[in-house]
Amino acid sequence: MLVPGQPAPAFRVATHDGGEVALADLRGQRVLLWFYPEADTPG
Repeated sequence: MLVPGQPAPAFRVATHDGGEVALADLRGQRVLLWFYPEADTPG
């Protein structure tokens, strides 16, 4: 588990438009990452 202030591990994720983005692509920028576990699920 990450600790607040700890650097994020390297990752690559799909974008909403079918592309990909890697954390390394955003180097030098502020990044906010959040998870919404109930997205696209019933209930």
